[in-house]
Amino acid sequence: MPMRRIFLALFTASLVGIALIFGAGEVLSRAAAQPAGSPPPELHASDVRIPSSPSGTVAGWFTQGTPGCGTVLLLHGVRSNRIQMSPRAKRLHANGYSVLLIDLPAHGESSGDQITFGAREGAGVLAALSYLRRQMPNERIGVIGVSLGAAAIVLSRPSPPADAVVLESMYPSIAEAIANRMAMRLGSFGVRAAPLLLWQLPLRLGIQADELRPIDAIAELGSPVLIASGTRDQHTPWAETESIFAAATQPKELWAVEGAKHVDLYSFDPIAYESTVFRFLHQHLRGKPRLLIQADKKPDATTCQASQQSLTQVSNP
Repeated sequence: MPMRRIFLALFTASLVGIALIFGAGEVLSRAAAQPAGSPPPELHASDVRIPSSPSGTVAGWFTQGTPGCGTVLLLHGVRSNRIQMSPRAKRLHANGYSVLLIDLPAHGESSGDQITFGAREGAGVLAALSYLRRQMPNERIGVIGVSLGAAAIVLSRPSPPADAVVLESMYPSIAEAIANRMAMRLGSFGVRAAPLLLWQLPLRLGIQADELRPIDAIAELGSPVLIASGTRDQHTPWAETESIFAAATQPKELWAVEGAKHVDLYSFDPIAYESTVFRFLHQHLRGKPRLLIQADKKPDATTCQASQQSLTQVSNP
């Protein structure tokens, strides 16, 4: 009798555990719709709605900067929206950049029923890049992607590639991402249970785990890339970030944000962020680094244009 009770208790616990994990899969993939409201007044941005394949729409804010200064696409993290990227957008715009902030598919005000962890979000990224090329045909384009946004730009395999890409806190593979997060919450049991979440991908989303491996796709990115992550990030441990960097092709840079966990790296250390990330963007979108201007000043248009012309002459002798 005691053995039978023990067996029944273990069987019941297993069923409850499976049900909880299946429910977690539903919650994690559920669309994160929410209104963005009005853009920050400092951006002087307009609302945009961009058609995206197969029949979706990407919502965003677009603000035009100084001609010749470059354009930057901002991609937020999972279950967030374009508001997350507003502080970056304001500083970039203050330094002359044109900026497009979008809600990734199934986030914010963009269409989509399910979060696919970068697989289908890439269609929204490609639509946004096409929009920028139409709006700003003579500008170089940079991309900053945070976590899900980083995976989306890499998995989208844009062609032509962007002129510079910043990848923040990106997971190498969905298998590692799930295992890390399950271990944080449930310890060794979570690691053993992680395959149950992976098993749901084709059933729930119609995608395979092998489709969610940015570490395999990064070599095809075709852009100068800056890879950044916190040294105390448990969602994507530093060793995994180093593996992503090793898989990337030149030109590439690696930034270890000392003491940061899986947090907004700009909010964590704005000064270090601007001196590292903005310097990288300026190098590849304008030709050579220069000092950033203060937020309440405007850049000199001829400086941007001269820098862009110099870069074009070097690239096309």
